[in-house]
Amino acid sequence: MRGFRTLSDLYENTEELLLAEDEPKNYKEASSDQKWIEAMKVELDSINRNNTWELTTLPKGHKAIGLKWVFKTKKDANGNIIKHKARLVAKGYIQQHGIDFEEVFAPVARMETIRLLLAIAANNKWEVHHLDVKSAFLHGDLKEEVYVTQPEGFITRQDQGKVYRLIKALYGLRQAPRAWNIKLDNTLKSLDFKKCALEQAIYTKTSKDSTLLIGVYVDDLIITGTPKKEIDKFKAQMEEKFEMSDLGLLAYYLGIEVAQTNGDILIKQSAYASKILKEAGMIDCNETLIPMDPGTRLTKITEGTMVNSTEYRSLIGCLRYLLHTRPDLSYSVGLLSRFMQEPREQHMKAIRQVLRYVKGTKDYGITYKHNGGNKIHGYSDSSYGVNTQEGKGTTSIIFYYGESPISWSTQKQATVALSSCESEFIAATAAATQALWLKRLLSKLTHSQEEKVTIQVDNKSAIALMKNPVFHGRSKHIDTKYHFIRECVEREDIQVEFVSGEYQKADILTKALPKIKFLTMRQLIGLKDLCSRVCD
Repeated sequence: MRGFRTLSDLYENTEELLLAEDEPKNYKEASSDQKWIEAMKVELDSINRNNTWELTTLPKGHKAIGLKWVFKTKKDANGNIIKHKARLVAKGYIQQHGIDFEEVFAPVARMETIRLLLAIAANNKWEVHHLDVKSAFLHGDLKEEVYVTQPEGFITRQDQGKVYRLIKALYGLRQAPRAWNIKLDNTLKSLDFKKCALEQAIYTKTSKDSTLLIGVYVDDLIITGTPKKEIDKFKAQMEEKFEMSDLGLLAYYLGIEVAQTNGDILIKQSAYASKILKEAGMIDCNETLIPMDPGTRLTKITEGTMVNSTEYRSLIGCLRYLLHTRPDLSYSVGLLSRFMQEPREQHMKAIRQVLRYVKGTKDYGITYKHNGGNKIHGYSDSSYGVNTQEGKGTTSIIFYYGESPISWSTQKQATVALSSCESEFIAATAAATQALWLKRLLSKLTHSQEEKVTIQVDNKSAIALMKNPVFHGRSKHIDTKYHFIRECVEREDIQVEFVSGEYQKADILTKALPKIKFLTMRQLIGLKDLCSRVCD
């Protein structure tokens, strides 16, 4: 058992365990507790009020889909209980394609788009508001004929043997997310919003004296724009259409903590980082200054002790979600993600070091500043044959809106490069594709002219290769698709500039850096300890 340092430490952990055990696993466990009975009644009231189903006899040739109760204790960013939630869920896994469901895809906003939205809002000193649709999936209209059993614990004697025919979607059905998305899409279009062609979950509405931007992630809507009365008007219109929770200024979104102070917007994932450490049993571990030592060499070896692959994958999944506000972890987590098939002790040891680093930097995050600038520019870098058995390089790119990062990635290159120049050329092409999408997206969101995006590269030979076809003799073996960046430079969509290695912000995403260099680069990319600012 893990040791506790103080009596209060022991008390807090006991309290956490009690709260964790408070969630019933099935109806039988919940039926003995009044608060969960009330939660189930609230859910059924919501379903009935919404005319989601009608009681009927099951027709011949049809199967009724079973229902189950799922119980969840909802908490805020500080771990305080907000409410007890009971959700009635259909056992959608028994549905058959073509019989009781067809299409299932529903778009959600990319996280980099959400960050760009926040950056635009901060730059213009706009407030960002948060709306949540109550029981969202119950609003989606069903095209298919679907029958479900009656919910456990709420079957009356005279209705035994009957089933419900669904008029609207229910949580758990395969087509529920799509049905809800179509309903929301039609609703927003009826309110004169236009769907963004480059990002299907972003809607805009502009007139000569107002601008509204909406980001949709299933049933969570974030709204920003000007003037404030337009936001209030939109909220009122949505409350007429659906049952809504107005959560006010955006403060907590998909596990990301958001603080809006003096026009600046700060994002971090402190609570989520603590949750990862708790689940890994490392809440009391010693901190470390860097996530990975420069000499670390990880390979897909066959010797060494195998570790629990489910636990390893779970930790990788959690850390990957932490990357939404932590570009400094991009390289180490990206590298460790390559060993999920057969993880060994050396890989688990490297994950533990990343977690020890997270422990010391839980409150680090990104600040989007008021008047921080409205231009997009990026950095691309690569490490040539570092830490890969196949000799493939690593592409790293990071893009900024003004002074703050909005998009970053670390990826193993698809082909082996024969020189560092070629590796940088491949990385810059990846950056070019992202740059084109970002500049077009920014133009659509702000209704402004598309502007040339500058990409900064720290290899003069690679820049010459992009600008000068005379180099073709040395680059004739490079896959044709990588020459796409030349076309972008010729069309003047993109401008490539040289930056010296010490100011190459993408460097921290390409390899494990020594301590002093890592700490310098972390500050340079715009990652800061936000605790002092938020606490104040």
